Amino acid sequence: MITKETLIKFLDSRVKDFSKISDKIWEFAELQFKEEKSSELLSSFLANEDFTIEKNVAGIKTAFIGSYGSGNPVIGILGEFDALSNMSQKSGIACKGSLVDGAPGHGCGHNLLGTGSLAACIAIKEYLKETGMKGTIKFFGCPAEEGGAGKVFMVRSGCFEGVDVAMTWHPASQNIVWKDSSLANNQAYFNFKGISSHAAASPHLGRSALDAVELMNVGANYLREHIISDARLHYAVTNTGGTAPNIVQAEATVLYLMRAPQSNQVRDIYNRVCKIAQGAALMTGTKVEIEFNTGVSEFKPNIPLTGLLEKNLKRILPIDGYTNEDISLAKSITDTIPSIDTFLSRLEDKKLAEHIRETGICNGFIENITGLGSGSTDVGDVSWVVPTAQFTTSCAACGTPMHSWQFVAQGKSNLAHQGMLTAAKTMALSAFDILQNPQILKEIKESFENDLNGEKYICPIPPEISPKY
Repeated sequence: MITKETLIKFLDSRVKDFSKISDKIWEFAELQFKEEKSSELLSSFLANEDFTIEKNVAGIKTAFIGSYGSGNPVIGILGEFDALSNMSQKSGIACKGSLVDGAPGHGCGHNLLGTGSLAACIAIKEYLKETGMKGTIKFFGCPAEEGGAGKVFMVRSGCFEGVDVAMTWHPASQNIVWKDSSLANNQAYFNFKGISSHAAASPHLGRSALDAVELMNVGANYLREHIISDARLHYAVTNTGGTAPNIVQAEATVLYLMRAPQSNQVRDIYNRVCKIAQGAALMTGTKVEIEFNTGVSEFKPNIPLTGLLEKNLKRILPIDGYTNEDISLAKSITDTIPSIDTFLSRLEDKKLAEHIRETGICNGFIENITGLGSGSTDVGDVSWVVPTAQFTTSCAACGTPMHSWQFVAQGKSNLAHQGMLTAAKTMALSAFDILQNPQILKEIKESFENDLNGEKYICPIPPEISPKY
């Protein structure tokens, strides 16, 4: 008879296989929509495990779906595998040192994320195979989470139709079930076109695109007073039009990222920012071309599914597979990051706090307070069409910031592999519960419908926009 303990032992027995895959993807370190080696490695491994593979989904060459089983329930597990630019870092050291200057690196742990999700799918495949139960497990190979909104394109193309429930996780430095929402966002380029001229001999003949960018930024700064306090406006000037001050810049570009708790709020802010850009063009006698780049919706956590993940994560914790080498690396890493004394002083679990002080590692569960997350994720769009929940596990020294060289340095460590294994077990056990007890899925779906309250999903990316490779 297959039990939860059987699944746990199965995953323990395969940890070396999964660690090798994760480490390979760490080495590939491929950027958004270019994760060809990573995508092929994961999909080939699933194919060898008797999964049916559908490639090039949503018209994205690195997106794929691996399926096993038949009938309902259909359980989806999301996996990511893209890296971050300029994050190259040597493994296993507590000082900054790139492998290749300017090269990408896995500063967000997606090498672990995709592999841990794959491991969970394979464990559930074993359960379905051994028991002969009806049910389908699907691995969603989701590219370009880092700014590319890969899942939004997948949702838009109908990839998640017929899926009953979706689960995912994220590598972090603590074990937390994500009860928070997240910020929706839109991102767009504002390309200004002017007229070049000699800035001393004939400035009156020039129309400065750079002036337009600067005036737009001033206008956006004034807008900040008149939007909700939870909204955010970020910008980066991506093209100044040149480096010669004696030439009136004929072109300049600024990239804006607009965030707010709800998608409708983002759409309103985006429209206002567009008007500011048009005003800046009028003031400078230039023209502006608005190039919508990407967007994601806010995350809607499904409470019953979140509770199920929490129950199974707590069952597995505390993690006791850490080595002296793990502890040594973690303590060395903590010396390079801001002190976490304030965080530990607020931690109700004093035994866990003491363990973190002694080892630098969070091996227990941390209660998360429901609220608003400050980040954005394309998992949010999946949560609008399928009941979805996610969590984090400890894959790095406690307090390690995401998108940092410190996180990259720990990405191939046993500590990272243990966190990945914990995530795989948590999702596998939760899928086991859903397959065993139809009432659980009924409650998940009822909560999903109540949360939507009749509101329809609106894709934040217009239909004419394609993935930007």
